[in-house]
Amino acid sequence: MYPENTLLAFQKAAEIEGLTGIELDIQLTKDGHLVVCHDERVDRTTDGIGELRQCTLAELRRLRIHAGHGKYEKIPVAEEVLDLLKDKLKDGLKLNIELKNSVFPYKGMEEKIIELIHSYDLQDNVVYSSFSALSIEKIKNLDLKAETGILDTNVSDCWYKLKGGCGAEALHPYWKGMDFTKERLEGYKVRAWFTGHLYPEKPTGVKLELDKLEQQGITDVFLNEPERYL
Repeated sequence: MYPENTLLAFQKAAEIEGLTGIELDIQLTKDGHLVVCHDERVDRTTDGIGELRQCTLAELRRLRIHAGHGKYEKIPVAEEVLDLLKDKLKDGLKLNIELKNSVFPYKGMEEKIIELIHSYDLQDNVVYSSFSALSIEKIKNLDLKAETGILDTNVSDCWYKLKGGCGAEALHPYWKGMDFTKERLEGYKVRAWFTGHLYPEKPTGVKLELDKLEQQGITDVFLNEPERYL
């Protein structure tokens, strides 16, 4: 309904009654600022071209994200998102922060996000996730109480990363990667992610059967259209 990882999308998501939480992705600019963007390149979501890590914050802020009806959004900095959502988070909304460091291991990103979240006193309202077990381990070393989830395609790979000692409490697999039995996953939060069309949305008309996902051991889902299911 709204362009991903923008203040507009977060504002609209936070207004949805019954929503458990909001997921976003963070990366680091060339000059060390935490920004919210999914792709390592800016090509798909903005009118710019190139790797995000090669851009300064000032350069990224000049890029436009088409939001329909002649309106545009910008790539937000993490502080803007926290300013927007902090009251909702204090009221119980969760924020899942994915550290996008499996392609480029952004040096110092873990320290920056932990320090920022603590400065807002939101450490009890955040889940940190990453495909990188080393990054999750680092998050736990920086904040032993941090809630974390390990990402991968198959739930078995998430599980083995967790058992390998990265410190994660939750498994974050692709929803079609449920290659363990529900019994084996008992006691774990299993938050499944999806792929598909993003803004502008191209609905397929197919609605997921959440009870069948639950039977597979999935406890939570990351969806682009949560309002369809609440």
